[in-house]
Amino acid sequence: MSVAAFYVLAALTIAAALGVVILRNPVHCAMSLVAALFLIAISFMSLQAHLVAALQIIVYAGAVMVLFLFVIMLLNLQTETVPEAHVGQKIVGVVAAAAVAFLLSRTIIAGKMAVIREPHINPEFGTTQAVARMLFREHVVAFELTSLLLLVAVVGAVVLARRDR
Repeated sequence: MSVAAFYVLAALTIAAALGVVILRNPVHCAMSLVAALFLIAISFMSLQAHLVAALQIIVYAGAVMVLFLFVIMLLNLQTETVPEAHVGQKIVGVVAAAAVAFLLSRTIIAGKMAVIREPHINPEFGTTQAVARMLFREHVVAFELTSLLLLVAVVGAVVLARRDR
């Protein structure tokens, strides 16, 4: 992937991620998250990690987002009314945003001074064997804890959805 294509992809991903945070309608936020997840999958494809890209689309953009949309529909979330911010809060927000923009611009300028070269990627990166080895040997406890967390989340959703009789 060329450097220009990477920057375009990164800018689109950041814009979609900002849409998740900025938009007020929960369904629009979820759709913006789907766009961000697809763009991340494209990034994986550019790194020749086709399995990870497919899993990104199937698991996150597919199953998890369907779960999010079911929860949004189940809870009947509407757009949230936000009270007007005080002047002090606005000043602190503007100062914090200016500080982040300043630090980000310094980081970008310092990065431009560094030599940009193609990263060395292991040819085994993203293959089924590499993912399985990492998942079931090195991170098996985290994998099992994640499955337990998802089970608890599903049980919690069923308990919340159940109407008392």
